[in-house]
Amino acid sequence: MHYDPRVGNGGLAHDPLTALVVPRPIGWISTIGESGIVNLAPYSFFNAVAANPPFVMFASAGVKHSQHNAERTGEFVHSLATWDLREQMNITSAAVAAEVSEPVLAGLEMAPSVAVKPPRVKRSPVAFECRYVKTVDLPGRDGGRHPFAIVIGEVVSIYIDDALIHNGIVDTIAARPIARLGYLDDYAVVESLFKMKRPV
Repeated sequence: MHYDPRVGNGGLAHDPLTALVVPRPIGWISTIGESGIVNLAPYSFFNAVAANPPFVMFASAGVKHSQHNAERTGEFVHSLATWDLREQMNITSAAVAAEVSEPVLAGLEMAPSVAVKPPRVKRSPVAFECRYVKTVDLPGRDGGRHPFAIVIGEVVSIYIDDALIHNGIVDTIAARPIARLGYLDDYAVVESLFKMKRPV
């Protein structure tokens, strides 16, 4: 079949886009709100987009707390969502008021960052401390503004749990990162890898 995302349906029960762009890393983004409350929310539109220097992005559907806080303070942190933290990550996806701290809601202890003010999730084995760079607005179908916007940050410090480092290499499998799959409740966990030599 050929599916036209501008029209939708095509005989499918749901839009297939997120079922086909998989697996997607989860950006577990912490920021600090205007009253000093720590905000923590997962984003399934998240990825690394450049290196040397490194940049990451997350995309927010509407200006949510993470985007607003990152733009206002100029900082955010991404903590790796892992199998062991899957339930807590899910709790932090709840739509709550700005004065509610999701880490408190999920019973998560936070740890201080080195280069930015927002803290990282203490039990997460990896965290990217980021300086906000810009927000990229997207065009909507009708020529207006798309509800999604891309928030870009430069990674200025990376925390890695020493237990993941073996002979100078990060053991990704030991972290058991989780990822988003296609539909509302679908996730995956990274538990195996294979190697393939790239052509010279």
